[in-house]
Amino acid sequence: MSFKELPHIKARPGDIAKNVIAVGDPGRVDLLSQLLEERRVVNEHRGLKVVTGTYKGVKVSIATHGIGCPSAMIVFEELGILGARRFVRVGTTGGLRRDIRVGDVVVATGAGYTQGGCGLGQYMPGICGATSPHPVLTARIMESLSRHGVRFLAGPVYSSDAFYAEDPSFAEKMSHLGFVAVEMEAAGLFALGWMRGWETATVLVVSDVLPSEEKVFLTTAELADKFTSVAKAVLDVFSELRD
Repeated sequence: MSFKELPHIKARPGDIAKNVIAVGDPGRVDLLSQLLEERRVVNEHRGLKVVTGTYKGVKVSIATHGIGCPSAMIVFEELGILGARRFVRVGTTGGLRRDIRVGDVVVATGAGYTQGGCGLGQYMPGICGATSPHPVLTARIMESLSRHGVRFLAGPVYSSDAFYAEDPSFAEKMSHLGFVAVEMEAAGLFALGWMRGWETATVLVVSDVLPSEEKVFLTTAELADKFTSVAKAVLDVFSELRD
């Protein structure tokens, strides 16, 4: 595929870094790109904002992937075509356990999904994909979070295809199956990582807790300090991996 054929990310060769922080909310790109030097917008087509700059001398792109695996996987594939090789999703998640609180940080150690879901059924019909993150990258991120004083819970998440489809028993059922949180993109990212030879990881900030009696859903702006702390930890890992 030639670069001029990419229909969604209208960037050019050299615009996209090997190291990518991927987020769902374009507002989170605006927030986290403030941590970069020499930053410039390299895509805004279809609202999929991508900013590329440097952090401690290392080139980094911060990219919007939209909502859900079908959207996100298009972005990941096109960023990969343009040179990305290391993806860390920094997103929001819903806690599935009563001991989880809004603002907590979750490092995904794996991602479940509905059989045939997340768009993966079209990549691998009849096969459940390998939906675990890159272990070394994930371990490095956990170490960096600890150095930055960011407490986190490590555990498997569930990647849902339908934000509003869960019934009242969903959280109890999924927590009993071992999932700590629910989000919408990690399974697709992890599976593509193994298929394409990328390093992948996911770090999430809890924006709501499904079993809670108090229904609260915090925004990027309300969680800005937490996202910034997480991103700094991830960026420090990128700065150490100069290959």
